[in-house]
Amino acid sequence: QVQLVESGGGEVQAGGSLRLSCAASGSIFSTDAMDWYLQAPGKQRELVARIYNSGRTTYADSVRGRFTISSDNAKKTVYLQMNRLTTEDSGVYYCRFRVQRSRNSYYQEYWGQGTQVTVSS
Repeated sequence: QVQLVESGGGEVQAGGSLRLSCAASGSIFSTDAMDWYLQAPGKQRELVARIYNSGRTTYADSVRGRFTISSDNAKKTVYLQMNRLTTEDSGVYYCRFRVQRSRNSYYQEYWGQGTQVTVSS
């Protein structure tokens, strides 16, 4: 089984920064993509940033230029550097990995348990 553990959430004032981490444990043959999602209070979970195995990244319009996603494949870890935070960035952040457990297996998705980010004005 693959487990994802997030860390780095907390409370910060608007304009501040946080760095989230998500580390995977378990057997992974390859990773197709690693994502960060935000679930704000009363809203659906939305994709914030994605990094593909190729290194290509995509961002939601609301965070482009402020957030940076990166990964350390050797450590099976994905990061989200969040700068110039606003109250609209508050919520629970979840990481998601899309992985192959072995060479001939299909891709599966795994989610972390979420980490709370609160940005105060």
